[in-house]
Amino acid sequence: MTTPYPFTAVVGQDDLRLALLLNAVSPAVGGVLVRGEKGTAKSTAVRALSALMPDVDVVAGCRFSCDPAGPDPQCPDGPHAETPGAQRGARMVELPVGASEDRLVGALDIERALSEGVKAFEPGLLADAHRGILYVDEVNLLHDHLVDLLLDAAAMGASYVEREGVSVRHAARFLLVGTMNPEEGELRPQLLDRFGLTVEVAASREPEQRVEVVKRRLAYDDHPEEFAGRWAEDEAEVRAKIVAARELLPQVRLGDRALTQIAATCAAFEVDGMRADIVMARTATALAAWAGRTDVLAEDVRQAALLALPHRRRRNPFDAPGLDEDKLDETLDEFGPEDEPEGESEGDGGGGDDGDDDPDGGPDGGGPGGGVPPQDGPHDAPQETKDPQDTPNPQDDAPAGDDRENSPEEPAAAPASGGGAPEQKPVAAGEPFRTKMLSVPGLGEGASGRRSRARTEHGRTTGATRPRGALTKLHLAATVQAAAPHQRARGRSGRGLVVRRDDLRQATREGREGNLVLFVVDASGSMAARQRMTAVKGAVLSLLLDAYQRRDKVGLVTFRKSAAEVALPPTSSVDAAASRLESLPTGGRTPLAAGLLKAHEVLRVERLRDPARRPLMVVVTDGRATGGPEPVQLAGRAAGLHAAEGTASVVVDCETGMVRLGLATELAGRLGGTAVTLDELRADSIAGLVKDVTGTQNTIRRAA
Repeated sequence: MTTPYPFTAVVGQDDLRLALLLNAVSPAVGGVLVRGEKGTAKSTAVRALSALMPDVDVVAGCRFSCDPAGPDPQCPDGPHAETPGAQRGARMVELPVGASEDRLVGALDIERALSEGVKAFEPGLLADAHRGILYVDEVNLLHDHLVDLLLDAAAMGASYVEREGVSVRHAARFLLVGTMNPEEGELRPQLLDRFGLTVEVAASREPEQRVEVVKRRLAYDDHPEEFAGRWAEDEAEVRAKIVAARELLPQVRLGDRALTQIAATCAAFEVDGMRADIVMARTATALAAWAGRTDVLAEDVRQAALLALPHRRRRNPFDAPGLDEDKLDETLDEFGPEDEPEGESEGDGGGGDDGDDDPDGGPDGGGPGGGVPPQDGPHDAPQETKDPQDTPNPQDDAPAGDDRENSPEEPAAAPASGGGAPEQKPVAAGEPFRTKMLSVPGLGEGASGRRSRARTEHGRTTGATRPRGALTKLHLAATVQAAAPHQRARGRSGRGLVVRRDDLRQATREGREGNLVLFVVDASGSMAARQRMTAVKGAVLSLLLDAYQRRDKVGLVTFRKSAAEVALPPTSSVDAAASRLESLPTGGRTPLAAGLLKAHEVLRVERLRDPARRPLMVVVTDGRATGGPEPVQLAGRAAGLHAAEGTASVVVDCETGMVRLGLATELAGRLGGTAVTLDELRADSIAGLVKDVTGTQNTIRRAA
């Protein structure tokens, strides 16, 4: 067995370690979501937590980890006799991103269920994780149907497996821990809200701390057991403190004043629902217990807010997570005690013996919010005090919208190379709106999503086929029809149906898939008018929001001056695309052909990487083509390449004014796609119903 990296040997990352330990003290807090760039010890810290969890008592031989003090009356392995339980360590179960539904919830032997009437059930990962930790690395990449199953289990504390009238139910209460890199896409709001706490992690910029990280990692890789032994005493100390905090937890008093502060804070930040209030209350209580106190103080409430609210205040996927700490302090002061009792001032451990000796938060719980884990082992590193107010805000460097709106038109910086309109500074995007659904024609087999029709594991049943591999979705009628002609030859004598493996039929289902939506945006001088480009960016932002909701990958190609560039390679991070769009400059000629050729190259590479994911190209332009010899003819030939390969495409016509040339419509005809105006793109537009990519193809071809 591999020796895990010691939890107490993790350098820095105080918020991450504190959030994990609070859940170890009180699993009712609801788990942790760890967000951060790659290589920041996210997975290392989570895997190390399992070694600190207290042991659990289980019924001997029970595959579902029933508690002998109160076994599950509906346990598939029950009923359990009153026997002494066995003790084992808490499990940490990892859910792979590519896991199947049967692997998560368990598999039911349909053949035995039909022919013998028995419930032969093989438990899944939810059963293994009961009363332990369920860890999902790259949780933002988890398939939607697995997310739905996780949501159900987390909400009900149980897992249900139902197949053709045969059902199995077992308890599934676990500590849910997920890690993710925001660059690869965001989480669905429903799953995001299920995590009690969230932590943003980043690599330290202090050279001394980075050196210590490398030293410890190299030492662990060379001699894991020896390295772990040097931290055994610190591990035992933290483990004992978790046990003590769990015992103290029922005695912690959450007074009315603290509850008022919690409610006022949640109201001030306009979080949805009441889950935030409950999580904050549980977190503040756990913080007090971790600090060795029986009273919840204002600093506990503050720390609880910093951990429980940032991911709940986002209104759309383009909002940066975080919390205004000045506003938080004002709210806590307004609803805090007028005269705080002596001994309960900020920084006083209120029960911790050594709070004054360890102002940075040692094992005895000193410091704000109950403190952080000890970091004074054999290879002590300088601690980095992380002030959330010092965290750089990516919006700080963006041009201020108010300045752009109130200032006169900026003069041209310089003539664009090759002539054409001068380059303009980036303008802000208009207000996003709900768009009509654009989809790819035909029936695909790509990753599950919410855009185009596809053969999927979930959806409406459209037929039956012989199973390839394990049977997952039984088509009962087709199975009975296949078995019926052979009953006499098989010697059927009773009422039961004699079913063989060859009779089983898998249901084929039709649902929705996610696509690769490649935006090809005209950033030339003809698009550079201030109000026009604001509307264009607003439309693209709206389409990006739609792509986020439909679980698509997105890419961004822009063309201006004399060339095209890939502003964003295809990715699941819609946030990154929105950021690139915001800073997009305009000006210069219109190399339409270059933009289409660059898009063709991007799609060619993506077909090799992920052939099952079908592309949808969205060209945002007024259809003009200038610059170079025969720009219109070159653009036509480039469009023909996409049409020849059957690439589904939509042209968003940005042409405005009384006189319209109809160039965007002509381009759509050459692409074999359809054209929509900015007004028609709106879902509430008077132009008509939801528009499919193929809806007007024949009309456009005849017009062309």
